[in-house]
Amino acid sequence: MYRNFIGGRWIECANGERFQDINPADNEEIIGEFQRSIREDVVNALETAKEAQKEWADTSPIKRGQILHGAAQLMERRSENLAKLLTREEGKTLVESRNEVNKAVNIFKFFAEQGRRLNGEVIPSEKKDTFLYTLKIPLGVVSIITPWNDPIAIPAWKIAPALISGNSVVFKPASLTPLLGLRLTGILDEAGLPKGILNYVIGSGSIVGDEMVTNRLVDAVSFTGSYEVGHLIYRKAALNMTGTQLELGRKNVLIILEDADIDRAVELAVKGAFGETGQCCTATSRVIVIKKVVSKFTERLIERMRHLKIGNGLDENIEMGPVVSESELAKDLEYINIGKKEGGELILGGSILEGGEYDKGFFIKPAAFTEVDPEMRIAREEIFGPVLTVIKAGNFEEALSIANNVEYGLSASTCTNDLGKVHEFVRSIEAEG
Repeated sequence: MYRNFIGGRWIECANGERFQDINPADNEEIIGEFQRSIREDVVNALETAKEAQKEWADTSPIKRGQILHGAAQLMERRSENLAKLLTREEGKTLVESRNEVNKAVNIFKFFAEQGRRLNGEVIPSEKKDTFLYTLKIPLGVVSIITPWNDPIAIPAWKIAPALISGNSVVFKPASLTPLLGLRLTGILDEAGLPKGILNYVIGSGSIVGDEMVTNRLVDAVSFTGSYEVGHLIYRKAALNMTGTQLELGRKNVLIILEDADIDRAVELAVKGAFGETGQCCTATSRVIVIKKVVSKFTERLIERMRHLKIGNGLDENIEMGPVVSESELAKDLEYINIGKKEGGELILGGSILEGGEYDKGFFIKPAAFTEVDPEMRIAREEIFGPVLTVIKAGNFEEALSIANNVEYGLSASTCTNDLGKVHEFVRSIEAEG
Protein backbone atom coordinates (compact mmCIF):
# COMPACT_ATOMS: atom_id res chain seq x y z
CA MET A 1 0.00 0.00 0.00
CA TYR A 2 1.30 3.45 -0.94
CA ARG A 3 0.60 6.66 0.99
CA ASN A 4 0.56 10.39 0.40
CA PHE A 5 3.78 12.32 1.01
CA ILE A 6 3.22 15.51 3.04
CA GLY A 7 5.79 17.42 5.05
CA GLY A 8 8.47 14.82 4.45
CA ARG A 9 6.36 11.92 5.77
CA TRP A 10 4.37 9.15 4.12
CA ILE A 11 0.89 9.40 5.61
CA GLU A 12 -2.58 7.91 5.11
CA CYS A 13 -5.39 9.99 3.68
CA ALA A 14 -8.01 11.39 6.05
CA ASN A 15 -10.82 9.01 5.04
CA GLY A 16 -8.72 5.83 4.80
CA GLU A 17 -10.11 4.93 1.37
CA ARG A 18 -7.94 3.33 -1.32
CA PHE A 19 -8.01 2.23 -4.94
CA GLN A 20 -6.02 -0.27 -7.00
CA ASP A 21 -3.54 0.48 -9.77
CA ILE A 22 -3.42 -2.39 -12.28
CA ASN A 23 -1.18 -3.41 -15.17
CA PRO A 24 -3.05 -2.63 -18.45
CA ALA A 25 -1.24 -5.49 -20.22
CA ASP A 26 -2.04 -8.00 -17.46
CA ASN A 27 -4.98 -6.93 -15.32
CA GLU A 28 -4.34 -9.83 -12.94
CA GLU A 29 -1.30 -7.89 -11.68
CA ILE A 30 -2.06 -5.23 -9.09
CA ILE A 31 0.72 -2.65 -9.17
CA GLY A 32 -0.34 -1.28 -5.78
CA GLU A 33 -3.02 0.30 -3.63
CA PHE A 34 -3.16 4.09 -3.38
CA GLN A 35 -4.93 6.73 -1.31
CA ARG A 36 -8.29 8.10 -2.40
CA SER A 37 -7.62 11.48 -0.81
CA ILE A 38 -10.14 14.20 0.05
CA ARG A 39 -10.00 17.99 0.38
CA GLU A 40 -8.69 17.79 3.94
CA ASP A 41 -5.54 16.08 2.67
CA VAL A 42 -4.99 18.76 0.04
CA VAL A 43 -5.43 21.56 2.56
CA ASN A 44 -2.85 19.85 4.79
CA ALA A 45 -0.42 19.62 1.87
CA LEU A 46 -0.96 23.24 0.81
CA GLU A 47 -0.51 24.60 4.33
CA THR A 48 2.66 22.53 4.72
CA ALA A 49 3.99 23.78 1.36
CA LYS A 50 3.18 27.38 2.29
CA GLU A 51 5.04 27.13 5.60
CA ALA A 52 8.12 25.51 4.05
CA GLN A 53 8.40 27.70 0.95
CA LYS A 54 10.05 30.82 2.45
CA GLU A 55 13.13 28.97 3.66
CA TRP A 56 13.45 27.26 0.27
CA ALA A 57 13.12 30.61 -1.50
CA ASP A 58 15.97 31.92 0.67
CA THR A 59 18.14 28.93 -0.28
CA SER A 60 20.81 29.66 -2.86
CA PRO A 61 19.65 28.72 -6.38
CA ILE A 62 22.99 26.95 -6.78
CA LYS A 63 22.20 24.77 -3.75
CA ARG A 64 18.76 24.04 -5.17
CA GLY A 65 20.44 23.02 -8.41
CA GLN A 66 22.74 20.62 -6.57
CA ILE A 67 19.71 18.83 -5.12
CA LEU A 68 18.08 18.58 -8.53
CA HIS A 69 21.31 17.28 -10.02
CA GLY A 70 21.47 14.66 -7.25
CA ALA A 71 17.92 13.57 -8.15
CA ALA A 72 18.94 13.26 -11.81
CA GLN A 73 21.85 11.01 -10.83
CA LEU A 74 19.60 8.78 -8.75
CA MET A 75 17.11 8.48 -11.62
CA GLU A 76 19.89 7.70 -14.05
CA ARG A 77 21.24 4.90 -11.87
CA ARG A 78 17.74 3.41 -11.55
CA SER A 79 16.64 4.13 -15.11
CA GLU A 80 16.10 0.52 -16.20
CA ASN A 81 14.00 -0.32 -13.15
CA LEU A 82 11.98 2.87 -13.64
CA ALA A 83 11.46 2.05 -17.32
CA LYS A 84 10.18 -1.46 -16.55
CA LEU A 85 7.88 -0.09 -13.88
CA LEU A 86 6.59 2.53 -16.34
CA THR A 87 5.79 -0.20 -18.87
CA ARG A 88 3.98 -2.26 -16.24
CA GLU A 89 1.98 0.70 -15.00
CA GLU A 90 1.16 2.61 -18.22
CA GLY A 91 1.57 -0.08 -20.88
CA LYS A 92 3.98 1.57 -23.33
CA THR A 93 6.85 -0.42 -24.82
CA LEU A 94 10.21 -0.68 -23.09
CA VAL A 95 11.84 1.42 -25.80
CA GLU A 96 9.27 4.17 -25.23
CA SER A 97 9.62 3.88 -21.45
CA ARG A 98 13.41 4.09 -21.58
CA ASN A 99 13.15 7.18 -23.75
CA GLU A 100 10.75 8.79 -21.30
CA VAL A 101 12.89 8.07 -18.24
CA ASN A 102 15.94 9.42 -20.06
CA LYS A 103 13.97 12.56 -20.91
CA ALA A 104 13.10 13.02 -17.22
CA VAL A 105 16.78 12.65 -16.26
CA ASN A 106 17.82 15.26 -18.84
CA ILE A 107 15.09 17.65 -17.71
CA PHE A 108 16.43 17.58 -14.15
CA LYS A 109 20.00 18.01 -15.36
CA PHE A 110 18.99 21.00 -17.47
CA PHE A 111 17.06 22.79 -14.74
CA ALA A 112 19.72 22.01 -12.16
CA GLU A 113 22.06 24.24 -14.18
CA GLN A 114 19.46 27.01 -14.41
CA GLY A 115 20.16 27.76 -10.75
CA ARG A 116 23.24 29.61 -12.01
CA ARG A 117 21.21 31.61 -14.53
CA LEU A 118 18.40 33.17 -12.50
CA ASN A 119 19.65 36.60 -13.45
CA GLY A 120 17.88 39.90 -13.09
CA GLU A 121 18.56 43.06 -15.07
CA VAL A 122 20.09 46.45 -14.42
CA ILE A 123 18.10 49.11 -16.26
CA PRO A 124 19.44 52.58 -17.15
CA SER A 125 17.67 55.44 -15.40
CA GLU A 126 17.17 59.00 -16.59
CA LYS A 127 18.17 60.17 -13.10
CA LYS A 128 21.84 59.86 -12.14
CA ASP A 129 21.10 59.07 -8.49
CA THR A 130 18.57 56.31 -9.24
CA PHE A 131 19.57 52.67 -9.58
CA LEU A 132 17.01 50.41 -11.30
CA TYR A 133 17.21 46.64 -11.26
CA THR A 134 14.97 43.57 -11.43
CA LEU A 135 15.04 40.26 -9.56
CA LYS A 136 13.45 36.90 -10.35
CA ILE A 137 11.57 35.77 -7.27
CA PRO A 138 9.48 32.62 -6.63
CA LEU A 139 5.72 32.64 -7.04
CA GLY A 140 5.09 30.64 -3.86
CA VAL A 141 3.01 27.46 -3.76
CA VAL A 142 2.51 25.72 -7.12
CA SER A 143 -0.14 23.07 -7.80
CA ILE A 144 1.02 20.55 -10.38
CA ILE A 145 -1.55 18.19 -11.95
CA THR A 146 -0.23 15.69 -14.49
CA PRO A 147 -1.74 13.09 -16.88
CA TRP A 148 -1.24 9.33 -17.10
CA ASN A 149 0.37 9.07 -20.54
CA ASP A 150 3.87 10.38 -19.61
CA PRO A 151 3.89 9.70 -15.87
CA ILE A 152 7.51 10.66 -15.15
CA ALA A 153 8.54 13.03 -17.97
CA ILE A 154 5.63 15.47 -17.63
CA PRO A 155 5.95 15.68 -13.81
CA ALA A 156 9.68 16.25 -14.31
CA TRP A 157 9.28 19.18 -16.68
CA LYS A 158 6.80 20.83 -14.32
CA ILE A 159 8.37 20.05 -10.93
CA ALA A 160 12.00 20.78 -11.87
CA PRO A 161 11.47 24.40 -13.02
CA ALA A 162 9.14 25.09 -10.08
CA LEU A 163 11.73 23.85 -7.58
CA ILE A 164 14.80 25.53 -9.08
CA SER A 165 12.89 28.83 -8.99
CA GLY A 166 12.32 28.51 -5.24
CA ASN A 167 8.68 27.46 -5.21
CA SER A 168 7.13 24.72 -3.12
CA VAL A 169 4.92 22.15 -4.85
CA VAL A 170 1.77 20.14 -4.26
CA PHE A 171 1.76 17.39 -6.88
CA LYS A 172 -1.15 15.22 -8.01
CA PRO A 173 -0.37 12.55 -10.60
CA ALA A 174 -3.13 10.81 -12.55
CA SER A 175 -4.90 7.99 -10.73
CA LEU A 176 -4.17 5.59 -13.61
CA THR A 177 -0.38 5.96 -13.14
CA PRO A 178 0.37 7.12 -9.59
CA LEU A 179 3.45 4.97 -8.86
CA LEU A 180 5.90 6.70 -11.21
CA GLY A 181 5.04 10.04 -9.60
CA LEU A 182 5.51 8.53 -6.18
CA ARG A 183 8.92 7.16 -7.19
CA LEU A 184 9.95 10.60 -8.47
CA THR A 185 8.82 12.17 -5.19
CA GLY A 186 10.84 9.63 -3.22
CA ILE A 187 13.94 10.27 -5.33
CA LEU A 188 13.76 14.03 -4.69
CA ASP A 189 13.36 13.38 -0.98
CA GLU A 190 16.37 11.07 -1.06
CA ALA A 191 18.38 13.71 -2.94
CA GLY A 192 17.95 16.09 -0.01
CA LEU A 193 14.94 18.23 -0.86
CA PRO A 194 13.81 19.89 2.40
CA LYS A 195 10.66 18.63 4.07
CA GLY A 196 7.43 20.22 2.88
CA ILE A 197 8.82 21.55 -0.41
CA LEU A 198 7.36 18.71 -2.52
CA ASN A 199 4.08 17.16 -1.37
CA TYR A 200 2.40 14.25 -3.18
CA VAL A 201 -1.37 13.77 -2.92
CA ILE A 202 -3.27 11.20 -4.96
CA GLY A 203 -7.02 11.26 -5.61
CA SER A 204 -9.70 12.30 -8.05
CA GLY A 205 -9.56 15.42 -10.17
CA SER A 206 -13.04 16.47 -9.09
CA ILE A 207 -12.04 16.55 -5.40
CA VAL A 208 -8.26 16.71 -5.00
CA GLY A 209 -7.62 18.54 -8.27
CA ASP A 210 -10.42 21.03 -7.63
CA GLU A 211 -9.02 22.00 -4.22
CA MET A 212 -5.55 22.38 -5.75
CA VAL A 213 -6.99 24.92 -8.18
CA THR A 214 -9.48 26.86 -6.04
CA ASN A 215 -7.68 27.10 -2.69
CA ARG A 216 -6.39 30.63 -1.98
CA LEU A 217 -3.04 29.30 -0.75
CA VAL A 218 -2.21 28.36 -4.36
CA ASP A 219 -0.11 30.91 -6.23
CA ALA A 220 0.12 29.08 -9.57
CA VAL A 221 -1.33 26.01 -11.31
CA SER A 222 0.28 23.86 -13.99
CA PHE A 223 -1.94 21.30 -15.71
CA THR A 224 -1.60 18.91 -18.64
CA GLY A 225 -4.70 17.08 -19.85
CA SER A 226 -7.85 17.45 -21.88
CA TYR A 227 -9.12 20.69 -23.39
CA GLU A 228 -12.39 20.42 -21.47
CA VAL A 229 -10.76 20.02 -18.04
CA GLY A 230 -8.15 22.66 -18.83
CA HIS A 231 -10.84 25.16 -19.77
CA LEU A 232 -12.62 24.48 -16.46
CA ILE A 233 -9.37 24.92 -14.50
CA TYR A 234 -8.67 28.21 -16.27
CA ARG A 235 -12.09 29.57 -15.33
CA LYS A 236 -11.86 28.45 -11.70
CA ALA A 237 -8.30 29.70 -11.19
CA ALA A 238 -9.30 33.09 -12.60
CA LEU A 239 -11.66 33.65 -9.66
CA ASN A 240 -8.60 33.99 -7.40
CA MET A 241 -6.43 35.55 -10.14
CA THR A 242 -4.17 32.50 -9.86
CA GLY A 243 -1.51 32.17 -12.54
CA THR A 244 -2.25 29.19 -14.78
CA GLN A 245 -0.19 27.20 -17.30
CA LEU A 246 -2.06 24.69 -19.46
CA GLU A 247 -1.04 22.08 -22.02
CA LEU A 248 -4.22 20.71 -23.56
CA GLY A 249 -5.72 18.65 -26.37
CA ARG A 250 -4.65 18.20 -29.95
CA LYS A 251 -5.71 17.03 -33.39
CA ASN A 252 -2.32 16.70 -35.03
CA VAL A 253 -1.73 16.41 -38.75
CA LEU A 254 0.73 14.94 -41.24
CA ILE A 255 0.47 16.30 -44.80
CA ILE A 256 1.85 14.04 -47.54
CA LEU A 257 2.56 15.68 -50.88
CA GLU A 258 2.80 13.95 -54.25
CA ASP A 259 6.61 14.08 -54.37
CA ALA A 260 7.07 12.43 -50.95
CA ASP A 261 8.92 9.19 -50.32
CA ILE A 262 5.79 7.09 -49.69
CA ASP A 263 7.53 4.32 -47.73
CA ARG A 264 9.07 6.92 -45.44
CA ALA A 265 5.74 8.71 -45.13
CA VAL A 266 3.98 5.47 -44.15
CA GLU A 267 6.58 4.75 -41.49
CA LEU A 268 6.21 8.25 -40.05
CA ALA A 269 2.41 7.95 -40.07
CA VAL A 270 2.47 4.57 -38.30
CA LYS A 271 4.95 5.68 -35.66
CA GLY A 272 3.15 8.97 -35.16
CA ALA A 273 -0.32 7.43 -34.90
CA PHE A 274 0.36 4.18 -33.06
CA GLY A 275 3.52 4.88 -31.07
CA GLU A 276 2.63 4.99 -27.37
CA THR A 277 -0.68 3.42 -28.53
CA GLY A 278 -1.73 6.83 -29.86
CA GLN A 279 -1.91 8.07 -26.27
CA CYS A 280 0.34 11.06 -26.75
CA CYS A 281 -0.46 14.77 -27.05
CA THR A 282 1.66 14.97 -30.21
CA ALA A 283 0.33 11.76 -31.79
CA THR A 284 -0.61 11.91 -35.48
CA SER A 285 -4.38 11.49 -35.71
CA ARG A 286 -4.94 12.93 -39.22
CA VAL A 287 -3.02 12.23 -42.43
CA ILE A 288 -3.90 14.49 -45.34
CA VAL A 289 -2.72 12.98 -48.63
CA ILE A 290 -2.71 14.51 -52.10
CA LYS A 291 -5.20 12.56 -54.26
CA LYS A 292 -2.58 11.56 -56.83
CA VAL A 293 -0.77 9.34 -54.27
CA VAL A 294 -3.52 8.45 -51.80
CA SER A 295 -4.10 4.94 -53.22
CA LYS A 296 -0.39 4.11 -53.10
CA PHE A 297 -0.12 5.46 -49.56
CA THR A 298 -3.17 3.54 -48.36
CA GLU A 299 -1.98 0.22 -49.81
CA ARG A 300 1.38 0.50 -48.09
CA LEU A 301 -0.21 1.74 -44.86
CA ILE A 302 -2.37 -1.40 -44.69
CA GLU A 303 0.64 -3.61 -45.32
CA ARG A 304 2.68 -1.93 -42.59
CA MET A 305 -0.17 -2.06 -40.07
CA ARG A 306 -0.66 -5.79 -40.68
CA HIS A 307 2.90 -6.41 -39.53
CA LEU A 308 2.71 -4.19 -36.44
CA LYS A 309 3.71 -6.22 -33.36
CA ILE A 310 1.22 -5.67 -30.53
CA GLY A 311 1.51 -7.06 -27.01
CA ASN A 312 2.97 -6.63 -23.53
CA GLY A 313 5.54 -3.86 -23.73
CA LEU A 314 7.99 -5.81 -21.56
CA ASP A 315 8.70 -7.90 -24.66
CA GLU A 316 11.56 -6.13 -26.45
CA ASN A 317 10.06 -6.95 -29.89
CA ILE A 318 6.71 -5.26 -29.29
CA GLU A 319 5.92 -2.06 -31.23
CA MET A 320 2.59 -1.15 -29.59
CA GLY A 321 1.34 -1.89 -26.10
CA PRO A 322 -2.18 -1.91 -24.64
CA VAL A 323 -4.56 0.97 -24.05
CA VAL A 324 -4.05 2.29 -20.52
CA SER A 325 -7.45 1.32 -19.07
CA GLU A 326 -10.79 -0.32 -19.74
CA SER A 327 -12.51 3.08 -19.91
CA GLU A 328 -10.02 4.39 -22.49
CA LEU A 329 -10.50 1.20 -24.52
CA ALA A 330 -14.26 1.72 -24.47
CA LYS A 331 -13.81 5.33 -25.63
CA ASP A 332 -11.61 4.23 -28.54
CA LEU A 333 -14.18 1.65 -29.63
CA GLU A 334 -16.96 4.24 -29.35
CA TYR A 335 -15.11 6.61 -31.69
CA ILE A 336 -14.47 3.79 -34.15
CA ASN A 337 -18.22 3.11 -34.25
CA ILE A 338 -18.88 6.82 -34.68
CA GLY A 339 -16.48 6.86 -37.64
CA LYS A 340 -18.28 3.97 -39.33
CA LYS A 341 -21.69 5.58 -38.77
CA GLU A 342 -20.43 8.87 -40.21
CA GLY A 343 -19.48 7.09 -43.44
CA GLY A 344 -15.76 6.60 -42.96
CA GLU A 345 -14.33 3.39 -44.43
CA LEU A 346 -12.56 1.32 -41.77
CA ILE A 347 -9.82 -0.28 -43.86
CA LEU A 348 -8.11 -2.15 -41.03
CA GLY A 349 -8.29 -2.83 -37.30
CA GLY A 350 -10.65 -1.25 -34.83
CA SER A 351 -11.55 -4.34 -32.79
CA ILE A 352 -10.45 -5.86 -29.49
CA LEU A 353 -7.57 -8.34 -29.69
CA GLU A 354 -8.46 -11.68 -28.17
CA GLY A 355 -6.75 -14.94 -27.24
CA GLY A 356 -3.71 -15.78 -25.13
CA GLU A 357 -2.10 -12.83 -23.35
CA TYR A 358 -4.54 -10.44 -25.03
CA ASP A 359 -7.37 -11.69 -22.82
CA LYS A 360 -5.58 -10.31 -19.74
CA GLY A 361 -5.17 -6.76 -21.00
CA PHE A 362 -6.73 -3.84 -22.85
CA PHE A 363 -5.47 -4.60 -26.33
CA ILE A 364 -6.92 -3.21 -29.54
CA LYS A 365 -6.07 -3.53 -33.22
CA PRO A 366 -5.00 -0.05 -34.38
CA ALA A 367 -7.61 1.44 -36.69
CA ALA A 368 -7.29 3.33 -39.96
CA PHE A 369 -10.13 5.10 -41.78
CA THR A 370 -10.26 6.33 -45.38
CA GLU A 371 -12.99 8.26 -47.20
CA VAL A 372 -12.98 10.66 -44.27
CA ASP A 373 -14.66 14.03 -44.63
CA PRO A 374 -12.85 16.79 -42.70
CA GLU A 375 -16.11 17.64 -40.91
CA MET A 376 -16.52 14.15 -39.41
CA ARG A 377 -16.10 13.87 -35.65
CA ILE A 378 -13.23 11.39 -36.03
CA ALA A 379 -11.41 14.05 -38.05
CA ARG A 380 -12.05 16.86 -35.57
CA GLU A 381 -12.29 15.50 -32.02
CA GLU A 382 -9.50 14.25 -29.80
CA ILE A 383 -9.64 10.44 -29.51
CA PHE A 384 -6.33 9.84 -27.73
CA GLY A 385 -6.00 6.30 -28.98
CA PRO A 386 -4.67 4.31 -31.96
CA VAL A 387 -7.11 5.65 -34.55
CA LEU A 388 -5.83 7.25 -37.77
CA THR A 389 -7.91 9.11 -40.35
CA VAL A 390 -6.78 9.50 -43.97
CA ILE A 391 -8.16 12.57 -45.72
CA LYS A 392 -7.76 13.38 -49.44
CA ALA A 393 -6.81 16.81 -50.75
CA GLY A 394 -6.56 18.06 -54.32
CA ASN A 395 -3.41 20.11 -53.79
CA PHE A 396 -1.10 21.61 -51.19
CA GLU A 397 -3.27 24.67 -50.62
CA GLU A 398 -6.36 22.55 -49.95
CA ALA A 399 -4.34 20.31 -47.62
CA LEU A 400 -3.26 23.34 -45.59
CA SER A 401 -6.83 24.61 -45.43
CA ILE A 402 -8.09 21.25 -44.14
CA ALA A 403 -5.23 20.99 -41.65
CA ASN A 404 -5.98 24.39 -40.14
CA ASN A 405 -9.75 23.94 -40.00
CA VAL A 406 -9.86 22.36 -36.53
CA GLU A 407 -10.51 23.83 -33.11
CA TYR A 408 -7.01 23.17 -31.83
CA GLY A 409 -3.67 21.96 -33.12
CA LEU A 410 -0.54 21.16 -31.18
CA SER A 411 1.94 19.66 -33.63
CA ALA A 412 2.09 19.29 -37.41
CA SER A 413 4.42 17.83 -40.03
CA THR A 414 4.74 17.30 -43.76
CA CYS A 415 6.44 14.86 -46.13
CA THR A 416 7.84 16.40 -49.31
CA ASN A 417 11.09 16.85 -51.23
CA ASP A 418 10.19 20.44 -52.14
CA LEU A 419 12.03 22.80 -49.79
CA GLY A 420 9.86 25.71 -50.92
CA LYS A 421 6.75 23.82 -49.81
CA VAL A 422 8.42 23.09 -46.48
CA HIS A 423 8.97 26.80 -45.84
CA GLU A 424 5.41 27.62 -46.90
CA PHE A 425 4.12 24.86 -44.60
CA VAL A 426 6.04 26.27 -41.63
CA ARG A 427 4.70 29.78 -42.30
CA SER A 428 1.08 28.72 -42.87
CA ILE A 429 0.34 25.82 -40.53
CA GLU A 430 -1.61 26.72 -37.38
CA ALA A 431 0.05 24.65 -34.66
CA GLU A 432 1.81 25.40 -31.41
CA GLY A 433 4.94 23.40 -32.11
